[in-house]
Amino acid sequence: MVKDTAYYDILGINVDASAAEIKKAYYLEARIVHPDKNPGDPKAAENFQALGEAYQVLSDPEKREAYDKHGKAGVQPESMLDPSAVFGMLFGSEFFEEYVGQLALAYLSSVEFEDDSLDKEARMQKIQEKMKAFQKEREEKLTTILKNRLQLFVEGHNDDFINWANSEARRLSKAAFGEAMLHTIGYIYTRKAARELGKDRRYMKVPFLAEWVRGKGHRIKSQVMAASGAVSLIQIQDELKKVNQGENKEENIVKTLEDKKDAMLQYLWQINVVDIESTLSHVCLAVLKDPSVSKDVLVLQAKGLRKLGAIFQGTKGAYSRENSLRHENDKAISAGTSS
Repeated sequence: MVKDTAYYDILGINVDASAAEIKKAYYLEARIVHPDKNPGDPKAAENFQALGEAYQVLSDPEKREAYDKHGKAGVQPESMLDPSAVFGMLFGSEFFEEYVGQLALAYLSSVEFEDDSLDKEARMQKIQEKMKAFQKEREEKLTTILKNRLQLFVEGHNDDFINWANSEARRLSKAAFGEAMLHTIGYIYTRKAARELGKDRRYMKVPFLAEWVRGKGHRIKSQVMAASGAVSLIQIQDELKKVNQGENKEENIVKTLEDKKDAMLQYLWQINVVDIESTLSHVCLAVLKDPSVSKDVLVLQAKGLRKLGAIFQGTKGAYSRENSLRHENDKAISAGTSS
């Protein structure tokens, strides 16, 4: 017998819903009530907060059991992560869908609950096939969008392009994790463009070689950080299991979650960064090596991409957010330098 159905009602699910059904309900509902989708609704943040709390309780077996027995009184609010942060890390913001597409973690979450009848090996193979098709479609769509965005610069309307880019950066900086996302996107744009512009048909000049080495080092660093983040999340999970076996387990779990929640978000961000950077690297390569346009157009696309990346990297968030996750220095890249 469930004492309180409020959290189930918020997610629109039955009290006997499976873990997969809870995850799917949260994903679908969050896309509807997210503040980014409801800028004129004064209650949007409150509704999203309530949805996030419901998901975090019902997606955790122990919290769900405590909630079913005692209602909201059985759940410690101090153990809650910021719902905006959770959704931003798992699913990304719709502000950035035309720049990075749907994040792999988000798509993987949706794939996982589609078919529970297969054995583990067949299930993994099916998921990998779907992920490969998803990524191909994602990169093709982003390539088309990016080429269209650079067209203004290619046609010689440099001032209009810069004004649009600055306006776009200001708009995107208002989203959850906006500043961190802009800096990540901007970094890949500038590095890939600089590498292409530094090439010489006869031999590798020093600027190109330097960009190649720098890009290689950054990619390795991101991959190491992502691996470290995944390991750290597993360690936190193991730590919570140990705490759950000791005395005063509820109090200790709350304290552990409170102490680790910022770190957990940081680790999730590290994992997402590799996905974003890898995807955008492929997208930039497709744009900068497009065989359907002339060499002169490719050079202009590279210069426009470098300009856009510089503007994005120079962006500061419209307001300070605890979940920005990237501690950039105060020196912004000048967006007004000539190409």
